[in-house]
Amino acid sequence: MSSAVKNILASFSTTPNDKKHFPATNQAHYCWQRYNEFVLCLKKSEGDAEACAPARHLAISLCPEDWINNWDEQRENGNFLGVQEKAAAADDHHH
Repeated sequence: MSSAVKNILASFSTTPNDKKHFPATNQAHYCWQRYNEFVLCLKKSEGDAEACAPARHLAISLCPEDWINNWDEQRENGNFLGVQEKAAAADDHHH
């Protein structure tokens, strides 16, 4: 990780995580967007988790832990509805 990124992360702060009231704060859209930016980073960097650590940190700072865990599991199982890390297999119905 570059020193510029480390400096940005060192000065970065977010609102404290409020899991009890989170859904009512209208942050769900931003949480989803940040998580998908993390997955897009993984896709562009060919799965380099270290290179994408800043993007994951931003997602974790906005999202409830349960959501992150569920989306991680969905990505592992291949049924995540957001950005796909790998290209989808060719559909047999289209020739």
